[in-house]
Amino acid sequence: MGEQAAASEPELEWGVAGLALAGQPESGDLHLVKPFHHGVLVAVVDGLGHGDEAAAAARAAVATLESYAHEPLVALVQRCHEAIRRTRGVVLSLASFNLWDSTMAWLGVGNVEGLLVRADPKGGPAREHVTLRGGVVGYQVPPLHASVLSVRPGDTLAFATDGIRSSFAQEVVPGDPPQRIADRVLARHARGTDDALVLVARYLGRGP
Repeated sequence: MGEQAAASEPELEWGVAGLALAGQPESGDLHLVKPFHHGVLVAVVDGLGHGDEAAAAARAAVATLESYAHEPLVALVQRCHEAIRRTRGVVLSLASFNLWDSTMAWLGVGNVEGLLVRADPKGGPAREHVTLRGGVVGYQVPPLHASVLSVRPGDTLAFATDGIRSSFAQEVVPGDPPQRIADRVLARHARGTDDALVLVARYLGRGP
């Protein structure tokens, strides 16, 4: 089903599952989890359309994100925008965890949905959704502002491309392993009419 292997860092435990549209050689939906000094960048990128050109746009965006993962999110989106102008463009959602102050900045351009589910409601609203701004990175980017939330160990982030139905949110349960959640979301909520990818990341707190 196109599932990709899970991995982990001391600060995050995460899992990802995805598939390409039937008949396509590769998916245009890609992800990145990139640790940097005092933080971790989490990204899901959806190349417009599907097939080779969508995958090429997504790969170029991910390469830029990986190279500059430590930068503020708005600057990072602008770098992507300039780097992929000659591609068909992407939509994306990003989250940057700051381990020094236990915060997460996030933003979205397009329709990659983002959800934060808190393990302890005392840390803030039990569920929050990323604010999505209309636009296409590489073509037209709106004025952007990253929201900053406090996070606590056990809080769970999920990003899903538009190949996943919005009903996926019901599957994000803080007590379940991230890979199990990702697999379940893909199995139950993939539309089957587009590439699909879901990434689930659990904040563990600052590593040793």
